[in-house]
Amino acid sequence: MAKVDLKAPIVEEIKGYTDSAKGIVLVDYRGITVDEDVRLRRELREAGVVYKVYKNTMLHRAFEGTDYDQLDKHLEGPTAVAFGVEDETAPARVLNKFAKEIEALEFKGAVVGGTYYDVDGIKELAKIPSRDELISKLLGSLQSPITNLARVLNQIAEKGGADAASADAEPAEEKAEEAAPVEEKAEATEEAAPAEEKAEAAEEEPAAEE
Repeated sequence: MAKVDLKAPIVEEIKGYTDSAKGIVLVDYRGITVDEDVRLRRELREAGVVYKVYKNTMLHRAFEGTDYDQLDKHLEGPTAVAFGVEDETAPARVLNKFAKEIEALEFKGAVVGGTYYDVDGIKELAKIPSRDELISKLLGSLQSPITNLARVLNQIAEKGGADAASADAEPAEEKAEEAAPVEEKAEATEEAAPAEEKAEAAEEEPAAEE
C-alpha cells in the first residue's frame, strides 16, 4: 500500500496563498499573549492579509522553486507567515505597528515583488502608504485645482451680474437727462406764444386806423 503524504494538503494550501500573494513577511511570534494574537489577526484580516502559522518544513516545500525560497534561511524556530493578498506592503505595515507595541513580535525576513528584505528593509516597507491612502491623496490633489477653478468661475459670474445691473441702470439715467431738455423746450414754446400774439395784434392796429 502506497504511503499517504499527510503534509501534501497543507503544502498545497501554502502554495495557493503564495500564488496569489503580492508579498510575504515572516515573523517570530514567541511570547505574544492570546489577546495580542487576536488583535493582531483581526487587524491583518481587515487589511486583506492572510496570517498563518506553519511548520518550517512545509513552508520550505511550498517555497521551493519560487521567489519565496529566499526566505529559507529564516525557517528556524516558530514561524508565522503573513501573505499580502490585496496589498503587498500591508503585512509589513500592520506587523510593524504591532511590533512597536509587542516586543515579543520580531521580524525575520520578507519578499515583496520578488525582492528580498531584511528587518530594516521591512521597516522601510512599512512606511509606504496603503493603496487606499495613495488614491485618497491623489484625488485630493486633483480636486483642489477643480475647487479653486469653480471658486474663480463663481466670482466671475457674480462680478458679471453686478456689471450687467450697473449697465442697465446707466441708460435709464441718460434717458432721464434727455427728457429734461424736452420739457424745457415745451416751457420755452409756451412763453414764446403770447409774444407772437402781441406782435400780430400790433400789426393789426395801424391797419384799422387807416
